[in-house]
Amino acid sequence: MISRRKTRSVRVGSVVIGGEALVSVQSMTCTRTDDVKATSAQINRLEKAGCDIVRVAVPDLRAAQAIGEIKKRITIPLVADIHFDYRLALEAVRQGADKIRINPGNIGSGERVKCVLDAAGGKGLPIRIGVNSGSLEKALLKKHGAVTAEALAESALEHVRMARAFGFHDIVVSIKASNVPCTIEANRLFSRSCDCPVHLGVTEAGTVRSGAVRSAIGIGTLLAEGIGDTIRVSLTADPEEEIRAGWEILKSLKLRSRGITLVSCPTCGRLQTKLIPIVNAAEKAFSRQTKALTVAVMGCAVNGPGEAKEADIGVACGRGSALLFRKGKIVKKIAEKDILKTLVKEVEQWQG
Repeated sequence: MISRRKTRSVRVGSVVIGGEALVSVQSMTCTRTDDVKATSAQINRLEKAGCDIVRVAVPDLRAAQAIGEIKKRITIPLVADIHFDYRLALEAVRQGADKIRINPGNIGSGERVKCVLDAAGGKGLPIRIGVNSGSLEKALLKKHGAVTAEALAESALEHVRMARAFGFHDIVVSIKASNVPCTIEANRLFSRSCDCPVHLGVTEAGTVRSGAVRSAIGIGTLLAEGIGDTIRVSLTADPEEEIRAGWEILKSLKLRSRGITLVSCPTCGRLQTKLIPIVNAAEKAFSRQTKALTVAVMGCAVNGPGEAKEADIGVACGRGSALLFRKGKIVKKIAEKDILKTLVKEVEQWQG
């Protein structure tokens, strides 16, 4: 069992981050925020995919002003992502955002940061302080000679100290780099010195395949060490893919359960069934399933029966046929051509 780091708790709308709360899954829309219809529709699709908290870019005043109307059309908490212009954060607060994300390194003077904190505090809203390798303060770059884990952690700690000096304490911190080992070490350093809840991610991680792998290593390593209270898998893809990847990371570590955990063998020369297309079709068929159960699709007699027995629902394949297992017991023998439709039916009828 993973022993999670004790942090303060912060409420973002209906979702709690930190404390004893479950690790939440986040994503960010890729629509123009001032396109209220498209943005709201994408957010509602993300919620169906399992998104707990969603973030929208606020590059200009029109985007900030759209937040109020978007909020009327969605149910999950909304975070306004602000860079450079602190006045956009003030407008996002007025429009009803549930949380404000700022990078104090590019938001301006301490007085401007204080204006944002005062506005958020007046509405009982939390702030996410985001420190990214691509926008580290020039003074810290000069001090450390490069973007290092120590520089990123120092930046985050200094921003937290500033916020607390202004009397603001509802803070979530994210420290992200595209360099995975740097991201891991920076979050370790920060977490040893501060009790703020941490938002995990590997920034600019890449495509669905490479980005999911890099994110799983970075986010998964820290979660396994008990660090991290909310996550976003940053992918160059439809944001629904971020949600799917995030849930797979949490399910792998037994931190959350949602949807099908599909167990399948890597295949070898003992295989006597066309397993790969069956597994791919099963994964697609189960992609929107919310029932939390394990389905095993195994290809030979070595580990097949054992894995199928351990799963909630499983098949152990032989030549042209398979044994169907339910809750560890053999139910029946089925033809290879019927494996997929049998699994889909079993999942649909599953009562737990």
